[in-house]
Amino acid sequence: MSSLTNGPRYLLQGFSLLGKPGLKRFVMMPLLINVLLFGGLIWWAYSWVDSTSQQLVSSLPDWLHWLRHIVVPVFVVTSLVVIFYGFSILANLVAAPFNGLLSEAVEYHLDGRKLEGDWKQLMRDILPSISSELRKMLYFALRAVPLLLLLLIPGINVVASVLWILFSAWMMTVQYIDYPMANHHLFFKEQRARLRKRPVLAWSFGGLVMLATMIPVLNFFVMPAAVAGATAMWVKENRLEKR
Repeated sequence: MSSLTNGPRYLLQGFSLLGKPGLKRFVMMPLLINVLLFGGLIWWAYSWVDSTSQQLVSSLPDWLHWLRHIVVPVFVVTSLVVIFYGFSILANLVAAPFNGLLSEAVEYHLDGRKLEGDWKQLMRDILPSISSELRKMLYFALRAVPLLLLLLIPGINVVASVLWILFSAWMMTVQYIDYPMANHHLFFKEQRARLRKRPVLAWSFGGLVMLATMIPVLNFFVMPAAVAGATAMWVKENRLEKR
């Protein structure tokens, strides 16, 4: 039960950390990237979902019109989750170097321990980091594609929508916990191993992040807040329980 409440609490803590002295300068670049990317997305996403859902209803035969009360909400929620999750991935790819610095600054703010590193360690981490990102993309594709295909099957798409939301919430946490863990030279395999011990914590944190990305204006601040919140989770959950 504590994991269910702790996940959202860490995201809220992330929002509160954004204005702390010493952290503001690390927030500006991720915030600017989010504003530029999500600014145009908000108008496009909501207009596309609205027009497409209306077309979906009009395509139903008269005797199936009662299904609009089920099909339309499922379509709208699933579409927004898919769209905003996709753009969140893009925003994080662009902002990754700045998010890593923000995570490091948040960790120092929370526990006073400065990460030790030099250019030699940075060079050693390049290949593991690239490999980690490629494995993350493959991991996502192998699960996302079948789920998205199931979303096209009437009836099954209701269950598939729930699975997609849970999977997206999990991937949101994987995406943001990557920053503090990568700063400690822990990459995708180890990240998943530790999160698997706390699945409810991962779902609750990622679920609120996902919901926040769909709220206009608030979604501009979600990326830096999620980085800060995931870092707080990493620090306060005993480094997510070392194996």
